Amino acid sequence: MNFFKTLILLISVTGFSQSSNTLKTPFEKGNQNQSTTYVQLQKFYADLDAFSDKIKVVKKGQTDSGNNLQLVIFSENKDFDFNQNKTKILINNGIHPGEPDGIDASMQFLRDLATGKIKAPKNTMIIVIPVYNIGGMLNRNSTSRTNQNGPEEYGFRGNARNFDLNRDFIKSDTKNSRSFQEIVAEVQPDVFIDNHVSNGADYQYIFTCIATQHERLGEKLGNYFIEEFTKDIFADMKAKKIPVSPYVNVHNGTPDVGFEQFADTPRYATGYTTLFNILGFVPETHMLKPYDLRVNATYEFMLSVLNYTDKNWTKIKQERQNSYTDLKAGNSYPISWEIDSTKQTTIEFKGFEGSYKKSDITQKDRLFYDRSKPFEKQIPFYPNYKAVDYITIPKYYIIPKSQWTIVDLLKINGVKLKEIKSDSVIEVESYKIAEYQTSKSPYEGHYSHYNTKVTKELQQIKFLKGDYLVATDDKTVKYLLETLEPQAVDSFFNWNFIDTILQQKEYFSAYVFEDLAKEYLDKNPDIKKEFENKKQTDSNFKNNANAQLDWIYKHSPHYEKAHLQYPVYRILN
Repeated sequence: MNFFKTLILLISVTGFSQSSNTLKTPFEKGNQNQSTTYVQLQKFYADLDAFSDKIKVVKKGQTDSGNNLQLVIFSENKDFDFNQNKTKILINNGIHPGEPDGIDASMQFLRDLATGKIKAPKNTMIIVIPVYNIGGMLNRNSTSRTNQNGPEEYGFRGNARNFDLNRDFIKSDTKNSRSFQEIVAEVQPDVFIDNHVSNGADYQYIFTCIATQHERLGEKLGNYFIEEFTKDIFADMKAKKIPVSPYVNVHNGTPDVGFEQFADTPRYATGYTTLFNILGFVPETHMLKPYDLRVNATYEFMLSVLNYTDKNWTKIKQERQNSYTDLKAGNSYPISWEIDSTKQTTIEFKGFEGSYKKSDITQKDRLFYDRSKPFEKQIPFYPNYKAVDYITIPKYYIIPKSQWTIVDLLKINGVKLKEIKSDSVIEVESYKIAEYQTSKSPYEGHYSHYNTKVTKELQQIKFLKGDYLVATDDKTVKYLLETLEPQAVDSFFNWNFIDTILQQKEYFSAYVFEDLAKEYLDKNPDIKKEFENKKQTDSNFKNNANAQLDWIYKHSPHYEKAHLQYPVYRILN
């Protein structure tokens, strides 16, 4: 009996050893300055799935490259149902495949979970997107990351259609983004990690990190995130001799003068996940450090986050649940933010002395970091933002069925829409676009708007059967507010979804309208008085016949109601 037990054990150990050898990553097999290819990545995860019943690889939505996204899921109890009572960490890699640290680190991380090298979490599922920008990963080269120290080859920042996917989480021009949103709606993660590599100043740190703008999480959840969760993680990294700096948000200058917390608005990955009160991190390893150190630091950060999450899983879930308390109809919601310069703090920073010297090429001054002169000193840091504009949360939005481009994205993001059953006249708060500015240069396929302002009034509007009523008493409320309120920085309006309202479809010929205009003024003395007063107080208006006719036209019944009329409406109570 003992002989057979020994034989079985030997066979098991031999099998494990062989599997362990086949489960080495290309990074581990090579000189640790090499990143996996897409083909190698696919085979590695297929082998890992076959090796461990705690790992499951599943296909998800399409990407612009024509390849499906994948999820690699680790679950200690071998139950891969996202609805089980556990915390869930979603890890995204390769949004910029020229920054492949997370791609290689996640392969080792999941392998070590599957083989037991990492103590398996009892209360947490890990869900990994091995590579998000598949098209960029397939566009492999050795030159596009000019400022980066390794690996030998890597992918390209733009996706298969040359979109920067880390600007696409609201406008959703790509299949990648829409598939990602479906994943978030299905998985419902509690914690999100989006692995990156920095591209900016020089300093001593291997690892910097964006802890998402905590004010956007609300006061209670935000304070928990920044005062407990983040502090614990960074302390654990420091204990591993990998000190962490806030992401060094400095370009073409030196960090010792101080810098601000990065504003990850909803166009970015962690800005988007914040709309669902998911606790988000963007690891940013330093581009100039050796690749093996960067991969190791990314691995250790994911492990620190996992250990904290698994230990504090009930608190995390409770804090997130409580975070929706203030998001009720009638309450104020901050729609615009700016850095709070009154809340300057200081941080200990490990940098290199920076100065300027004459360029051999241009003969002008160029920035230079002297690595022979490291320093540690206190520098200014601005970690806080303040709200500068608010809206009142409505009880409902009404969206005409004609606005299908908006409706489609709401559905993808799990928003519950209720169709109006019959033509109905409803009192709503209505917006007119009063002011906006438009960028003069293209940005990720758009000439986007900014500094948008609206006027509002209560109106009786007729809505049609099949138009949509959307309640705000749901966990998608922040997504609704940040996309449907035109003033929000990444609103659908600012991303050009509704530009057709900015152009008049009908106008007038002056020689015809002259007589109609006179008749209209004669029949409306109050309008005529306002018109005459404007001529007296505005000399430019007085001397411009076209402007005068246009003013009368826009005050008359002939002016089309759709011009500048924002086609999403609010019911306040």
